[in-house]
Amino acid sequence: MDGPPRGWPFNIPAVAQLLAEGWEVPGGVTVLIGENGSGKSTIIEAIAGRYPRLGNDLVGPTTIGDESPLGSWLSVATAPLAARSGFFLRAEAMHSYFAARDEATGRTERAWDDRALLARSHGESFLAVLRERFNDVGVYFLDEPESALSFSSSLALVALLDTLRAEGSQVIVATHSPLIAALPGATLIELGDWGWRETSWEEADMTWNWRAFLDAPGRFLRHLLADTDGEIG
Repeated sequence: MDGPPRGWPFNIPAVAQLLAEGWEVPGGVTVLIGENGSGKSTIIEAIAGRYPRLGNDLVGPTTIGDESPLGSWLSVATAPLAARSGFFLRAEAMHSYFAARDEATGRTERAWDDRALLARSHGESFLAVLRERFNDVGVYFLDEPESALSFSSSLALVALLDTLRAEGSQVIVATHSPLIAALPGATLIELGDWGWRETSWEEADMTWNWRAFLDAPGRFLRHLLADTDGEIG
């Protein structure tokens, strides 16, 4: 059988490694981190699109599998008693999803405490949907969920992820947030020019970069801003 075609996304090192080596997804929460373009979203979307559904469909606020052909090159094997319920979440598609849920007959009263999702802040609506969708043990895929959330709401998401893990669900999260990546017990996988590798929160490039920036933001910004007279830090 011929190998995968050349070009995007197959020329992304992490994608090439996934196809060459396969991946046994660990239990609990797995966090994918790395720079833009490293393949986090491409991989999580392709796996979500291939997850075998039975009974409760894996659903989410966007069509899965339209953006890249990677999914057609993946096969997903699960244990015989693996949960078939789940949810795929892409943060940038949530607004239209909120509107659709608000328009569904009776959903506002039953699931949202008599408050329309679009009548709340984006972060409040986001967490309300997650709490409602994560009721069942299953497999959940989250693509950059932190984009809608404040610091305190991100902490609430971390607590929710830990509850899912404790109840037996599997979660795969792609994120740029060191807060979400700090979830105790999570498997942390870093993607980059080398492909992908398991790492620790303390050793991840993301953690080092954020620590260095917060320690001395002016050291970073002076190289980006034309006027450095008002240097920070």
